[in-house]
Amino acid sequence: MSETAPERLWELLPLLFRPHPWHGISIGEKAPEMVTAYIEIVPTDPVKYELDKTTGYLKIDRPQKFSNVYPTLYGFIPQTYCGEANAEFCALKTKREGIVGDGDPLDICVLSEKDISHGDVLMDVYPIGGLRMLDNDEADDKIIAVLEGDAVFGQMREVYQLPPALTDRLKHYFLTYKQAPDSLQPHRVEITHVYGREEAHEVIRRSRADYDRRFGGLRELLTAALRG
Repeated sequence: MSETAPERLWELLPLLFRPHPWHGISIGEKAPEMVTAYIEIVPTDPVKYELDKTTGYLKIDRPQKFSNVYPTLYGFIPQTYCGEANAEFCALKTKREGIVGDGDPLDICVLSEKDISHGDVLMDVYPIGGLRMLDNDEADDKIIAVLEGDAVFGQMREVYQLPPALTDRLKHYFLTYKQAPDSLQPHRVEITHVYGREEAHEVIRRSRADYDRRFGGLRELLTAALRG
């Protein structure tokens, strides 16, 4: 097999097989200014869908237990991972110790005026900010983005351009979605900051570096296997 044949086979694989949404889809050539978002959940979903990391298919994680519904499209940015670099940045900004990454791809909330009927879709989005969220000392940032070309939100480039009520709605959802109405347990989730576009870009860059550290040998390993 020639030296270029494995690379050629790598390019042909998506034509023959469904790419894994986390590992097989590019973050986007213009990242972090514009990224690909994989949408798992839409606001009308009565259950919480989540990517099965082994198969790459959506699975039902749980029915929505309470009246909360996702206020935006929700998913993750492919080829990102919340690990050491992401946790280090969170610790720096919060001045907390003992923070670790949550071990998942970087979550993203996408704003659009359009009703998207289902998840398991890809879209090009512009990150405009984010929520710095801690869940039991795990960094669990939520990037806020707008759908490219959207008539209402598409021209926004900073989270501070959003109506404050919309940002508050996002904060309220993530602060309460795990809290039972009659629970006496303290809140596990805390949002320490709402940050703007440049900080969101840095979170994406660090999550990309964490991904390369965790999974960077994947392509090389598969290419070597194709060479036989």
